[in-house]
Amino acid sequence: MRPLLFAANWKMNLGPGEARSYLATFLKAYAPQPNRQVWFFPPAVSLETVANGLGNRSDLLAGVQDIYWESKGAFTGAISAPLAAQAGAKAALIGHSERRHVFGETDEQTGKKLAAALAAQLHPVLCVGETLEQRDSGQTLAVVKRQLAAALGERAATVRVTIAYEPVWAIGTGRNATPRDAATVHAAIRAWLEQHGAADTRILYGGSVNLKNAAELLAEQELDGVLVGGASLDPLAWTELVRTAVA
Repeated sequence: MRPLLFAANWKMNLGPGEARSYLATFLKAYAPQPNRQVWFFPPAVSLETVANGLGNRSDLLAGVQDIYWESKGAFTGAISAPLAAQAGAKAALIGHSERRHVFGETDEQTGKKLAAALAAQLHPVLCVGETLEQRDSGQTLAVVKRQLAAALGERAATVRVTIAYEPVWAIGTGRNATPRDAATVHAAIRAWLEQHGAADTRILYGGSVNLKNAAELLAEQELDGVLVGGASLDPLAWTELVRTAVA
């Protein structure tokens, strides 16, 4: 059975000092739980603080929110996969919807970033998902499969990745796909992965996940965990969410 994964994407929140205070509260409140992992994706300025602050807990991990595909060079403001790894990252978000739709990241660029993460031995968390317009026009599965193919190509069977399905229309809007909606798309992603020899890949759901809906979402067997934004910013609320009982 795949361990449940609770991934906290802090986005552009919690600097180093705030991160230290957060971890002090979280680590005091949260003891390791069976078959459950917690990954943190802080902003780059707090990455080393979080990586060092997690100590030797095998159930906890720090990751980077974004990387550039070149390993070094004249790319002001960018962070390479090797630099992130040097700061303590073990994983990397790839193709988050905000990178795609706010910063204009293309499918081709997402593929380059995934390759760079793998080369630096970072575990990629590949984000895929559709906009409201694409959903309403019945393109959800076509969009998701295109994004999977563009990033993974023929590598799916030979690399370890995690997939995060995040419907763009449900991120930070208060709207949420129903558990059945999420499970339907997860099943289609799983089918694509099985066709490409990657049946054991974990698939997370991300899109306005909070304390009120986490249990209902995780009750769906197709979901292997959640990618959480705003609801992960308070350490005690996050502790409660990570302890969510799953039927």
